[in-house]
Amino acid sequence: MDMNSTVSQQAARPGPPLWLLAELTYRCPLHCVFCYNPVDFARQEEELDTEGWFRVLREGRELGAVQCGLSGGEPLVRDDLELIVAEAHRLGYYTNLLTSGVGLTAARAEALKVAGLDHVQLSFQDSTREMNDFLSHTKTFELKNRVAGLIKAQGWPMVMNVVIHRLNIDHMDRIIGMAAELGAEYLELANTQYYSWAMVNRDQLLPTHEQLRRAEATTDAWRARLGDRMRIFFVTPDYHEGKPKKCVNGWGNMFLNIAPDGTALPCHTARMLPGLSFPSVKSHSLREIWFDSEGFNRYRGTGWMKEPCSSCEHKEQDLGGCRCQAYMLANDPAAADPVCVKSPHHGLVTEAVRQATEAASVSKVVEHPLVFRDPANSRRLSAPASAVD
Repeated sequence: MDMNSTVSQQAARPGPPLWLLAELTYRCPLHCVFCYNPVDFARQEEELDTEGWFRVLREGRELGAVQCGLSGGEPLVRDDLELIVAEAHRLGYYTNLLTSGVGLTAARAEALKVAGLDHVQLSFQDSTREMNDFLSHTKTFELKNRVAGLIKAQGWPMVMNVVIHRLNIDHMDRIIGMAAELGAEYLELANTQYYSWAMVNRDQLLPTHEQLRRAEATTDAWRARLGDRMRIFFVTPDYHEGKPKKCVNGWGNMFLNIAPDGTALPCHTARMLPGLSFPSVKSHSLREIWFDSEGFNRYRGTGWMKEPCSSCEHKEQDLGGCRCQAYMLANDPAAADPVCVKSPHHGLVTEAVRQATEAASVSKVVEHPLVFRDPANSRRLSAPASAVD
């Protein structure tokens, strides 16, 4: 083999999975209408045990992972969370707990601090008790405020996350004000991405262009007002941008997701894609999965692309966008992401935005009520057609 061939092969080999997301469970006390957990989560009850997660963490560090996110569902429902955090800390990870706050008592916060937890991201659904509790279908707003105090008391960075959509985007001023009052150092305003439960509820959640414009203006005003007191990240929904986002910084590029049952995925929702097999950490090492599995290699880089992506000048920047979104909207995971203006399926996105604008009218009758994330709805939505007829 000549040197040029060797260099070419080495360049194509992916780097390490720097960010390991451990989805410890799909169990959750909240019922959010935009949850990214799979719609059929109720049919996926299996969870890795403590030793299984220890092996995942160990193999992840051996591969080069440096950050470990602990999410769910609600990771605090795991009785062994402190043990998992302690092992991740021992191995040298920077650890981040993504939580609704439900289950975080003062005693448990102290135990997690002792275990070495570095960072907590606390989710709110809105700035008022009425809307927060409606969107999560729970009475948790006051609890979240108490948990914010516990986070500050332990000296963790106060990171607040609010998923933004049509039902709360007009409350942006109050949402940012609430984060400032609670002493958040970071606020992530994560406009809804339309997968899983958010896709089920897209007709009610997709905001209008005008709502988005006002929200961005409000955010900019708060940035100027707060200066360095709080960093605000505003993630624009790609339905409105006309250009795709690089999916988790590139398929199989630096992000490795482990589902509760041990299935390894290149993104949260990749299991929906047809014709792909994703290995389990129970039967394969993370090294085998990351470098050699067909599921992780299928959409790496740009070699899989067809037109218009294959000749696009932006293909190295966006890597074709989201494969799951391409499948959901164009019924082809290898298609150009339909949010792109060059996609032959872009009309599906512009039509969805048009319908959102129409639905935002006060005179519009809502034809499809919100579907909350709960086991009963999960089983109904994921049942075979014959079972629900």
